[in-house]
Amino acid sequence: MYRFQDVARPAATAAKHFVGTPAMRMASSLCPGEYSAPSVETSIPGPKSKKLLAELSQIQPSGSVQLFADYNKSLGNYLVDVDGNVMLDVYTQISSMPLGYNHPDMLKALECDENKKAVVNRPALGVFPGADWPEKLRNTLMSVAPKGMDSLTTMMCGSCSNENAYKNMFMKYQRDKRGGTSDFTDLEKESCMINMPPGAPKLSILSFKGAFHGRTLGVLSTTHSKYVHKLDVPAFDWPIARFPVYKYPLHENLRENEQEDERCLAEVEELIEKWEKKGNPVAGIVVEPIQSEGGDNHASPCFFQHLQKIAKKYNAGFLIDEVQTGGGPTGKMWCHEHFDLETSPDIVTFSKKMQTGGYYLKSEFLPDMPYRVFNTWMGDPTKIVLLDAILKVIKRENLLSVVEKSGDILMSGLRELEAEFPALINSTRGRGTFITFDAADTKLREDIVNRLLTKGVQSGGCGVVGIRMRPALIFQPHHAHMFLDRLRQVLAETK
Repeated sequence: MYRFQDVARPAATAAKHFVGTPAMRMASSLCPGEYSAPSVETSIPGPKSKKLLAELSQIQPSGSVQLFADYNKSLGNYLVDVDGNVMLDVYTQISSMPLGYNHPDMLKALECDENKKAVVNRPALGVFPGADWPEKLRNTLMSVAPKGMDSLTTMMCGSCSNENAYKNMFMKYQRDKRGGTSDFTDLEKESCMINMPPGAPKLSILSFKGAFHGRTLGVLSTTHSKYVHKLDVPAFDWPIARFPVYKYPLHENLRENEQEDERCLAEVEELIEKWEKKGNPVAGIVVEPIQSEGGDNHASPCFFQHLQKIAKKYNAGFLIDEVQTGGGPTGKMWCHEHFDLETSPDIVTFSKKMQTGGYYLKSEFLPDMPYRVFNTWMGDPTKIVLLDAILKVIKRENLLSVVEKSGDILMSGLRELEAEFPALINSTRGRGTFITFDAADTKLREDIVNRLLTKGVQSGGCGVVGIRMRPALIFQPHHAHMFLDRLRQVLAETK
């Protein structure tokens, strides 16, 4: 019933180890003047980073800080730290740098007086937008809107985008119950002020184990990736379904993975019906197209197609969280475009590579009264200035094609390394350059990430054993070969 489909395009050719002179490598770069290769001068973090960390620790919590960067010297795919170490960055600020560092088109966008004034005169967009705001939105965010999504709400970050999108689903669900109107009774108005029904109804959002949708209070009830995010914080009584856990290689486990889809989808329906009986009906379903923070967990297109049908069956909103996957890293502007959904999702949230937060939504999910989804800033016009430059470069340089080519090399190269070092790494998976492979255990994962750093590669972990790649869209085939060579060195040196 649920035909499983692979989650990664097969590579056309096997990866070759990196060859070519530094001059050749720079000449082919989409960022002129980019460094030709990594260069490690000190330990990482180095002495200057450690000194700054001690200073910062006296001001604010800084346990998560890995190093201090020199953003004046960072360029293209290379991050430079304050100690002069030049690192090939395949993590790019947690997947948020579409054109790498100091791209000339983005710098140029901030040179004109009009855009400088957008920085100086930051408006409360929900009340006092500038005359050019509708045009800017049409030319940027709406120009890449997922097919069938005709409305937009701008926000500041990924968490607040999901937070407010949940409100849209709740409001639409209740409006439908009222017959399509927002004529509130006096009892609803009074009861909501003391957090009681019927004005503050019992409603829920269904999410998935392993999911990450943010750290603010509401969305935290739908985040299930790491306990450190959730400890000591009260949570809503909302249903949590199993997300497919596939066996790799995919082509050797087709039937078992199809059955996993069936089990997970059946559980979604069971939970919706259970929460309906509890008097806490599911008003929306939220899902990532790839569970990123939780370990780069993939599901088949068939899983998402049937999940959307379940949402429609129970009149629940269908929200796809593209905060990390949106903006092109999977080879399409939006990862859910790989799934051939029957119709567009009801809501798609975004941030990171899109520079600003926000969400696309179908018009029926818009509130029919002002101030129901609102804050002072409602986004940031300066980020739209940067996004305009980014989208022009993506189109001019055909960067989604670059993503596919580099992704093919990474996928085939990693699978070769899996075959060469089967006791060390496994389960390579991904779309485009949005790729992860697993280490044999958590200790080895941390060791590989740390030793890649000593060879000038900045990477990151996800889930329990995953090592994730989140390079910029300008990450080219020679960068992919460079990464694979250094990873092979690390694996060969592992005892």
